Amino acid sequence: MSAKTSDTMLRVNGREMRSPADPATPLMLVLRNDFQLNGPKYGCGLGECGACLVLVDGKAARSCTLPVGAMAGHAVTTLEGLGSEDNPHPVQQAFIDEQGAQCGYCLNGMIIRTVALLAVNPRPSEAEIREALRFNLCRCGTHVEILASVRRAVVLTGGTGAP
Repeated sequence: MSAKTSDTMLRVNGREMRSPADPATPLMLVLRNDFQLNGPKYGCGLGECGACLVLVDGKAARSCTLPVGAMAGHAVTTLEGLGSEDNPHPVQQAFIDEQGAQCGYCLNGMIIRTVALLAVNPRPSEAEIREALRFNLCRCGTHVEILASVRRAVVLTGGTGAP
């Protein structure tokens, strides 16, 4: 006889959500499979590529390595929670303006990382932008457009880092 684990209550994109998943289940799987939030992508599953990034209490975190049970009491924000099609977050708009996506696989991680960067450093230098993005892998080589998108995001946020 196996013991029933209790549901984990999560705050995702400003909404309280209940996950019946085993507490050890990676957050990314719960977000994608149970909550149909497909911003975070499965890339490597090892926390190496950055495709699965989400914001946890405003800081970028790799959701493929975070157990969902550890997220109770924390605010999780996915790409879908940043803005909407009609009212995109300034960072999302910057990536649209500068065509910062090609295949789009890394896009989630690049946008989430940029939001986190601008929250703590609203006017990053080129070197600081490159340093912040260095662990987010882009497999199709749109680095020039991605860097332009981050610089555009600084302009769209007025250098304040706020949406």
